Amino acid sequence: MSQPPSQQPPQGGFGAPQEPPQGTPQPPQDQPPAPAQPPQAPAGPPAQPPQTPPPGGPAYGYPQTPPAPQPGYGYPQAPEQAPGQAPGQAPGPYGQQPSGPYGQQPGPYGQPGPGGYGQPAPGPYGQPTQPGYGYPQQQYPGVPAPDGSGGSGSGGGPFKGKTGILAAAAVAVVLLVGAGAWYVVSDSGDDPKKPVAGPSGDAKGSEAPTASPSVDEGDGTGDGRETDDDLNAGRKPGEAEVAWLQKNEVDLPRDGDEIRGPWFVGDTVVTGLYRSISGYSVADGKKKWTVALPADICSTPHTTSPDGKIVIGIQNGTTDRSTCSVMQMIDLNTGKAGWKSEVKKSGAFDLISDIGLAISGNTVTAGRTSYSSAYRVSDGKQLFGTPDSNCRTFAFAGGPKLIAAANCRNDDADNPQHQLQELDPVTGKAKWTYQPPRGWEIKKTYSVSPLVVSLENKKKKQWSVAAFTDNGKLRSQMSPAKGDLVTANCGGLLSVFGQQLEGCSGVAADANTFYMATKTDTTGSDRTNKVVAFDLNTGKPKWTVPAPAGRTVSPIGMDGGKVLLYAEPRYDKPGAILTIPPAGGSTSVLLQHPEGTNRIENSLFGGLNTVYRDGRSFLFPKRISGRDDGEMEQATALVFSK
Repeated sequence: MSQPPSQQPPQGGFGAPQEPPQGTPQPPQDQPPAPAQPPQAPAGPPAQPPQTPPPGGPAYGYPQTPPAPQPGYGYPQAPEQAPGQAPGQAPGPYGQQPSGPYGQQPGPYGQPGPGGYGQPAPGPYGQPTQPGYGYPQQQYPGVPAPDGSGGSGSGGGPFKGKTGILAAAAVAVVLLVGAGAWYVVSDSGDDPKKPVAGPSGDAKGSEAPTASPSVDEGDGTGDGRETDDDLNAGRKPGEAEVAWLQKNEVDLPRDGDEIRGPWFVGDTVVTGLYRSISGYSVADGKKKWTVALPADICSTPHTTSPDGKIVIGIQNGTTDRSTCSVMQMIDLNTGKAGWKSEVKKSGAFDLISDIGLAISGNTVTAGRTSYSSAYRVSDGKQLFGTPDSNCRTFAFAGGPKLIAAANCRNDDADNPQHQLQELDPVTGKAKWTYQPPRGWEIKKTYSVSPLVVSLENKKKKQWSVAAFTDNGKLRSQMSPAKGDLVTANCGGLLSVFGQQLEGCSGVAADANTFYMATKTDTTGSDRTNKVVAFDLNTGKPKWTVPAPAGRTVSPIGMDGGKVLLYAEPRYDKPGAILTIPPAGGSTSVLLQHPEGTNRIENSLFGGLNTVYRDGRSFLFPKRISGRDDGEMEQATALVFSK
């Protein structure tokens, strides 16, 4: 195995990897050699590696040709059709996206790509067939090597100048930027938000939402599952109990809508759908409260404030001219609506995108294409706005830290300059700034603490993942073994033209290890995959554990030091919550879902939020259909307990 990147980077560009593969840029001529043997720079730039898709159109996760140069600073862009794409077919991962701030920032993140490893059959609750986990994948393995202030450290990765083929993706594995090695992984997304059919009348932006006057003290017959539907009948020894099943109660538009959340506050789990936010008992699913909203939900944060409050984004009306610009605070402890405010337009091209909301501490940030602002969650007072500099913040991730992505104005729309920062949530001042090489864009935060981020170079059709220290220095570059295409699920919570850094699933992290699943292997008789544990200090795999025979798994978090996995259901087998010890080994069953609800679980499968808390597993589909036939029979939550 190759040596880990030096933790003492040389001055100047990125550390030189060994034997760069064909088609990768070479380091600057004035760059000092890295600890490893430096390559000999060719006289001129080498030819690009072949990017021709296999016969029959782009393969699974195959990167798409980048769009033509876009108009300049702040101008809204229109998405384009991916090459080789059939009419009506969704483009590949991050393929053909509109530009963002300064004419460079991509549009709706996680653009859908070709379907995954097969589509599950619709279930009994009218749930539309959706692509499964691993659907559109962001090819990847690795990241740049800076010195924390935009400088650089030594690069390099396990491929040492060799080109690997990532399963069926037909993509070159080893990718270099400057002299730092970058690799390819995969990041899935769901369908972008579709137009919503609604009433022709316009709801006033100042119209107040209505909250239920008190907690529902009924018998629960309408808020959990139907009393005559015993889902635990015939439960076998060792199987989990069905704690509750929630069905859709909302009359949806024809195209359906996303299920927002979940958020957990005490003994309440909260979700949002269309024009309402509702809280349910985690024990039995009984509805506790509902806040009715005057217009569609268009943006939500991934986390709450420490005292259980959120700020959501709603449209400022119900017509096709409405914009995602209204912020509404809701106390999830009580189900009471608080302050409401509309984001003030800061420039000619402000609010051309949906606002992207993130919460850290008592601060909620609203990012959009070329502008940003932050407010106190408690009272809505504005704390800071768009930085007065050449680099403008456009997207945030919250939680224990406030992470921001900024775009810096330059003269080349095809070669953007991004920055990654940690901000003080009260003042907006940067605690540190990391600047990747030109052309690389900050895409997602897979984890905020420890900080793990994915980046993309659309022009070169390259993706990467980096880990950072608490002071913003590059910690490592993820370097999967040859042939391992690892994936993350970053669908849902999509915005028009805007971008959010948070909300990815299918990944997990502790202080020193980052966990991802590989793309599903379909070469055998059964679909299966593996879980890879990466050392955050070196970026190299610590261990790899295969999924149980004939199953696919996805990391969903940590529990008592062990990695939590969701074993996805099959047509003949229900799902389960599994664990892997910190040192690797084999999977163990923590909670086996019952066979009696397998059809319901399969109806939810595909774009699914799975959470395990306090002995319960919570399954939420990310989107439900608005079809009139069976619309109210669709499951919106399925919960199991020990």
